[in-house]
Amino acid sequence: MPKVAALVPAGGVGTRFGARTPKQFLRLGTMPILAATVHHFAHHPAVRAVVVAVPEPWAARARRILGPVAKHTRLTVVVGGRTRQDSVWLALQAAPEDVEIVVVHDAVRPLITRRLIDAAVRAAVEEGAAICALPITETVKRVRAERVEATLDRSELWAVQTPQAFRVDLLREAHEKARRDGVVGTDDAMLVERLGHPVRVVRGLAENVKITTPEDLRRARALAGR
Repeated sequence: MPKVAALVPAGGVGTRFGARTPKQFLRLGTMPILAATVHHFAHHPAVRAVVVAVPEPWAARARRILGPVAKHTRLTVVVGGRTRQDSVWLALQAAPEDVEIVVVHDAVRPLITRRLIDAAVRAAVEEGAAICALPITETVKRVRAERVEATLDRSELWAVQTPQAFRVDLLREAHEKARRDGVVGTDDAMLVERLGHPVRVVRGLAENVKITTPEDLRRARALAGR
């Protein structure tokens, strides 16, 4: 395995979730969601460092809860930016210079597996960029002004997850170009796609829930309890 750094953007304040505490600091079983997520990378043998980007008022708390989880891994907590993309960029600047692959993973996807991380990293080593995704099984329609414009061919549509893994120089180039062009992408792979670089897709996990709503949290707690 190459030298890997994990970048965990956790800069959101959870306005959509509706809680006073950012959702990444809510508990999932015995530990906060953020700690449960970082645990996967802190205990991965290829991961040399974990960089977490959090809102400034929560930085001290993040260091406190992540210290025990990442005591055998280099942990850096940085203040996140205005957008997720900004937070990834700031985390990337704090990654060790000798890493070869960076893995970007949502702070609120705590149910990943070692196998999924390995698959993303291997694909990035082979092709430079990789994402996890699942094929969409439901009918998807394009809607405008509450009217259906078209039914899309779902055989070509996949729902994208994280982790996403990239050769470090490729991700840095993609972010630098996006900053010059004033482009904000919905994920890091979109920025790499703008360079014309292919992105490999590896099959994700249905259990890899992104906790965005209270219902997501209930589902994640049920899955974690199993």
